[in-house]
Amino acid sequence: MRTKLLVVLAILVVQVTVSRAAQSAELPNFVIIVADDMGFSDPGWYGGEIETPNLNRLAEGGLRFTQFYNTARCWPTRACILTGYYAQQVRMDPPRGRLPRWARVLPHYLKPLGYRCYHSGKWHLHGAPRTVEDGGFDRSYRVDDQDRFFSPQRTWLDDRRLPPVEEGSGYYATTAIADHAVQFLQQHFRERGNQPFFLYLAFTSPHFPLHALQGDIDKYRDRYRAGWDAIRRQRYQRLRNMGIVHCALSEREPETVPHWNFPPQRLLREIGPGEAPRAVAWAELSEQQQEFQATKMAIHAAMVDRMDQEIGRVLGQLEAGRAIENTVIFFLSDNGASAEQIIRGDMHDPAAPPGSARSYLCLGPGWSTAANTPFRRHKSWVHEGGISTPLIVHWPRGITAGGRLRHAVGHCIDFVPTLLELAGAKPSETWNGAAVPPLPGRSLVPAFAEDRSIQRDFVYFHHGGNRALRTGDWKLVAGREAATWELHDLASDRCESVDLAAEQPDRVRRMADLWKRLDQQFRRVAGSP
Repeated sequence: MRTKLLVVLAILVVQVTVSRAAQSAELPNFVIIVADDMGFSDPGWYGGEIETPNLNRLAEGGLRFTQFYNTARCWPTRACILTGYYAQQVRMDPPRGRLPRWARVLPHYLKPLGYRCYHSGKWHLHGAPRTVEDGGFDRSYRVDDQDRFFSPQRTWLDDRRLPPVEEGSGYYATTAIADHAVQFLQQHFRERGNQPFFLYLAFTSPHFPLHALQGDIDKYRDRYRAGWDAIRRQRYQRLRNMGIVHCALSEREPETVPHWNFPPQRLLREIGPGEAPRAVAWAELSEQQQEFQATKMAIHAAMVDRMDQEIGRVLGQLEAGRAIENTVIFFLSDNGASAEQIIRGDMHDPAAPPGSARSYLCLGPGWSTAANTPFRRHKSWVHEGGISTPLIVHWPRGITAGGRLRHAVGHCIDFVPTLLELAGAKPSETWNGAAVPPLPGRSLVPAFAEDRSIQRDFVYFHHGGNRALRTGDWKLVAGREAATWELHDLASDRCESVDLAAEQPDRVRRMADLWKRLDQQFRRVAGSP
């Protein structure tokens, strides 16, 4: 009798194991790829002239979202992606200690479902769990040094600090980030078979400094001599032809630069006479400035191009592991292109070739304006140029309408509910013994099948005093320096060219009151550190 019971129990265990294995095999894999400081119109399928064949391939076989938002800055965007909450709800904007006790990151949601979780690249979540600590990622390669693409001083493998990289070693951060992602996938396919996985691939490119491989720079050496005004017009026309935007092209704003930028006199002194501190008309620049600025944009393009090449290697590994058909791939940027002009790291050697390890250049407001075509402003502002990101979603098994546009409004807080729906799971209402607030995001899955809106009451923004609220097609927005709000109807004016605040003071007042209540509520939810 005891023998029969043991046999029955053994059969049940085998059946349960097989059932779980079969269920895991059916779950989709997830890959979230994040670019750093890439403009809305930089990639090819969003109007850009930069060569991005691998991103184009994902777009041709998947979907392009036209109204997807980030937070205008790197660390709050990553907080939204990984936690599913507005950054203010989890003490990440501004950073204030560790995450609240009830807050989780994506591996905490996915690992109980049977997923293995991998991270390679930038982290930038202050106080959040990283790899094996606190049940986070199973494997991680982390680059904490964003000031040196060729010789970073702070990199980590599975929470173990690695030796500083020596200059001249052949290291390049974008390639190294992809190398580790490929290695993690190879190990997964070799040791884990059909177990589902999540890969968070967070590039540091094309964030300043402008560091790129010389061969990649050479491809673009002459491409930007026409200047940022001409490139803007060309990109704008392609965006219109693609049906991505319908608004009039925004005007350049020459006096709008980050308040922490170096003063013009210091830039000219430390960088040289080719630098351009403002986004003036290209024709107003000297020949020396035009030559130098064209070179800077060539380096930026080379950084995006190299990132695309490395994404191609990761896609190749997914194909080699026969996983790409059931892998949901997302690609986005953490904020708009940057108008910042500062010098950090090893400082800047004016005698060094632009783009090399000893140079320290930033894209600057002229080319940032072009990279964010057709929108206004830049990284850190919550006008459309700072918060609009290309979002490509590719999933051969689940998305059959390849190459289509999706006009649904979305935000980085939507990743957690989207992945949970695709995995067939709901978040628990408690975590670490604490009650968990409802997720503010919405699943994007309904938009995978058809071009439809996703029901939401608002999308909220606040960074560094820059603030905005979108309800339906109405957007209320103000810069940190502004005492009054602007009001725009994004249905006809996505480029925020016509301010309707004076015509609709009641709408402004209602939306401003709602923004203030939300801002206070989100900070109460976060609690004290």
